Amino acid sequence: MSPSSVGADTSSGLGRERRLADTFVLLADTLVDDYDVVDLLNQLAAACVSLFDITAAGLLLDDQAGQLAVVGSSSEETRLLEAIQIQSNQGPCLECVHTRTAVTSADLAADSARWPLFVPVALTAGFRAVTAVPLRLRDQSIGALSLFDERAAPITEHDQRVAQALADVAAIGILQRRSVHQRELVTEQLQHAVNSRVVIEQAKGVLAERNATTVQAAFLALRQHSRNYNHKLTDVALAVVRGEIDPATVTANT
Repeated sequence: MSPSSVGADTSSGLGRERRLADTFVLLADTLVDDYDVVDLLNQLAAACVSLFDITAAGLLLDDQAGQLAVVGSSSEETRLLEAIQIQSNQGPCLECVHTRTAVTSADLAADSARWPLFVPVALTAGFRAVTAVPLRLRDQSIGALSLFDERAAPITEHDQRVAQALADVAAIGILQRRSVHQRELVTEQLQHAVNSRVVIEQAKGVLAERNATTVQAAFLALRQHSRNYNHKLTDVALAVVRGEIDPATVTANT
């Protein structure tokens, strides 16, 4: 290996370490009282795509009333895949939530008998492998972080441990409170996250229709608008749905 290639590898490694550190700092925001769960978990999904060199990532969250919902995703395809698992009551991510352990499929085509309803949809969407790790705190599981890849190969054991660490920190930030009253507030916050996702989906539909664009592009524009004006993603989405923001002003270039 030439000196220049060694330097490139070192630089690449340092870059990944910086992104990983930034992601942990991002998750530390869950330790403050006022944070947007939906926006944070969407950012976590996007960060995982970069960190683990995968195709897409998504997050399921339990509302603590026995229902799971898609709260974060790096792409529209991932969001639909997560939703299909909930509707069909099968898939690696659901299995991960229920067992509170990591679930991996290095070749989804070979696991069609295991998840007969999920696998054909995943393959059609272009995914060949998946790793799901639980969002958990001790014996309590509140969801799952799913890593999808277009290649039929698992992520490394090291990357799986890192993904689990990220999921654990996210779960701790959501659940760890110091009193019964605060735990009740967390339950309400989880429900709010699920409700917020519904509003965001409605806003994406409005923007996609009014601006003649894709749903994925609509979401990116919505998120950029919220950051440009330092407003919560959910608040911007609600304003779009209510007609308080002109859809024409919510574009990727705002």
